[in-house]
Amino acid sequence: MALITWSSKFSVGAQALDDQHKALLRVLNDFHAASMRGKAREVAGPMMRQIVQLANEHFLTEQRMMESTKYPDLAQHRAKHEELSAKLAEYVFRHENGDTTMYGQLLYFMRDWLSKHMQTEDRAYASWLASHVIR
Repeated sequence: MALITWSSKFSVGAQALDDQHKALLRVLNDFHAASMRGKAREVAGPMMRQIVQLANEHFLTEQRMMESTKYPDLAQHRAKHEELSAKLAEYVFRHENGDTTMYGQLLYFMRDWLSKHMQTEDRAYASWLASHVIR
């Protein structure tokens, strides 16, 4: 069973961003599946690196789109990204220092954060991008 399933309620209407969101959800679900099979410790390092890489790429893409359209709330949105990046760095640090108790915490934190972020903060810019992106 997936930890989080893509739905249209997560869509921001920009295919590139939606595809990046879907990629993050896939990795999160793969990590969850491995964890449910008792394999979290074995896959944690590579999957955590992949989550961090995908998140960073997504943030960069999103922020570039916001910059190019002069999105008025870019600074606040960037701050939300920085919060997640700091939290992910904390989880990576814990993993690298042998804390195996954090895998479940990471999974549920990411699920809740992504769900909330996509449905609130990301949806807030959806109409802006739709009306300002040059086609």
